Amino acid sequence: MAEDRVLRVRSLLESVRAEGRTALTAPEGKVIADAYGIAVPGEELATDVDEAVAFAARFGGPVVMKIVSPDILHKTDAGGVIVGVEGAIDVRAAFHKIIDSARAYDADARISGVQVQELLPKGQEVIVGAVTDPTFGKVVAFGLGGVLVEVLKDVTFRLAPVDADEALSMLDSIRSAEILRGVRGRAGVDRWAVAEQIRRVSQLVADFPEIAEVDLNPVIATPEGAVAADIRVILAESQPAPRRKYSRDEILASMRRLMQPNSVAVIGASNEQGKIGNSVMRNLIDGGFAGDINPVNPKADDILGRKAYKSVTDVPGEVDVAVFAIPAKFVASALEEVGRKKIPNAVLIPSGFAETGEHELQAEIVEIAERYGVRLLGPNIYGYYSTWQDLCATFCTPYDVKGGVALTSQSGGIGMAILGFARTTKTGVSAIVGLGNKSDLDEDDLLTWFGEDPRTDCIAMHLEDLKDGRAFVEAARATVPKKPVVVLKAGRTAAGAKAAGSHTGALAGDDAVYDDILRQAGVIRAPGLNDMLEYARALPVLPAPQGDNVVIITGAGGSGVLLSDAVTDNGLSLMEIPPDLDEAFRKFIPPFGAAGNPVDITGGEPPSTYEATIRLGLEDPRIHALVLGYWHTIVTPPMVFAELTARVVAEFRERGIEKPVVASLAGDVEVEEACQYLFERGVVAYPYTTEKPVAVLGAKYRWAREAGRLGGGT
Repeated sequence: MAEDRVLRVRSLLESVRAEGRTALTAPEGKVIADAYGIAVPGEELATDVDEAVAFAARFGGPVVMKIVSPDILHKTDAGGVIVGVEGAIDVRAAFHKIIDSARAYDADARISGVQVQELLPKGQEVIVGAVTDPTFGKVVAFGLGGVLVEVLKDVTFRLAPVDADEALSMLDSIRSAEILRGVRGRAGVDRWAVAEQIRRVSQLVADFPEIAEVDLNPVIATPEGAVAADIRVILAESQPAPRRKYSRDEILASMRRLMQPNSVAVIGASNEQGKIGNSVMRNLIDGGFAGDINPVNPKADDILGRKAYKSVTDVPGEVDVAVFAIPAKFVASALEEVGRKKIPNAVLIPSGFAETGEHELQAEIVEIAERYGVRLLGPNIYGYYSTWQDLCATFCTPYDVKGGVALTSQSGGIGMAILGFARTTKTGVSAIVGLGNKSDLDEDDLLTWFGEDPRTDCIAMHLEDLKDGRAFVEAARATVPKKPVVVLKAGRTAAGAKAAGSHTGALAGDDAVYDDILRQAGVIRAPGLNDMLEYARALPVLPAPQGDNVVIITGAGGSGVLLSDAVTDNGLSLMEIPPDLDEAFRKFIPPFGAAGNPVDITGGEPPSTYEATIRLGLEDPRIHALVLGYWHTIVTPPMVFAELTARVVAEFRERGIEKPVVASLAGDVEVEEACQYLFERGVVAYPYTTEKPVAVLGAKYRWAREAGRLGGGT
């Protein structure tokens, strides 16, 4: 049966192509809808006014009449739609009016006739559609529909195809989800029927890559079902060239030699200070890289005390990585030599390729690399750091603080911001990698490697685009259950929507699709650069929560209010304190304090009150995370608060009780030292902000949910 429907649709699409068209007419859309079980109302194509009258009489009630023309996509704009027509006289008048309006709209438009369609009962108008995204390929969309669809823009997206559960989840992902469940006495819609429309459209576009866009708008959703009042199908002008694919084993094999090399060659190594080739050599040597460092320069015999080679082919033994520090115009010929030497990785620092309009030059080096099986990092990058190998293959400042955070950036400037942040905050990193033009290696290759790397606990990525969004999603889904992935996606524009031929296409702006599909992939999207870096720094510090109950303990009422707002803003749940727990907290706070949640111990309390309430919060198994609000007083100085908090948290962790604890410290400059002290001991703490610690906690909760680590609350 599935094969029959595919053959029917294939035959139809081929005939449309043969006529030189990309837009299907409404009757052709109905053929596709019937083949895929997409519910549509009864309809007929009237080629003259008498047929229109006869068809309307057959439906036995009010009808909708629409112009059918391969040249008129937006029928309403052309005055080609009249709703609620009933009776022979009105049908005749509507037929002539529609034809006349269409002629006035486009005198040269080919007119096939007028569609006479059953008038659907009133219900909730939604949109179901699909679009071909340049990054993610086929994407299915769902949201509130009708004439205001592009104004409301309440739409969510998923990779196509989706299964029944994923389709149902889309109904809960729009801002107006409550409307679908029923509000103000109105019954909710048939959720299964709506989800089936979504699933079937997603399967259609997955089966036929040549379909660029599908639009069901509106779909009339009622308690009894969901029927598409209109279907629009648009074919793609052309198909993108297939991207070369590498298997997981191939990626891991080449990445292992890139990140854990035994031998590195520097093509363009130099003795002259100020040259990139000199800086790379000095960083490799001074950084303590224990492997072989082989300078390549046809005009030198010795560089920084190392024997220099005229060509990389002269270097003895196997070489794992060739770092290029030569002008762009010489890269292709040198890359040929790298290929002949069977070096698996080329790190291309030079600029002057696609980023400056030299697309042919970049295409040439990609072709050479693919021919020889060389993976390319770059071009137009600052290089990379693999700290556990003491490898600093870059012309930028060295960095040697080893740790569990892997950081990547598409931009050199952002890469240096990452470096400065890491140094200032003493963040230990496993790697810092520049990606630049991403002529070959990109985020999904790095995710595949870092996901398996035992030295890496958290991955943070700055990106401006993705070359292959589906490959990234696949790599992210494999990585997220093991460790958090944080993404900063730059460029929140929807410029690509301007040329869209459907409502769905106009709604599928770059950022809207990225936002939903990155969430679908399970990654944590950071709103800004500092957020990305703080998440990367903090997430490995916090244990995974075991439930949803968050309790705030604060020494200042004002901080408690702001912390409560932050908890709500980050999708967290303030625990409803049961009476016995409320009574237990009250034993430790003054009469003018406040139990409940937040627990306000007031600012004048001694260290013992902070300690007692924190102990209670860690001891009670119904509490799953603590947010601490500290107010600087002489009674309890900042470092006293920091030391007691760290000591109590460490004591409970030794007993096997691990809960995420974050803290906001308000006070004089001493709170900065206290925050650093806490951070180093597993309590994420920030001075002068109530928002940042809770945002980090929210990010940890998002990862825990996606990774299946979040236990049920009691």
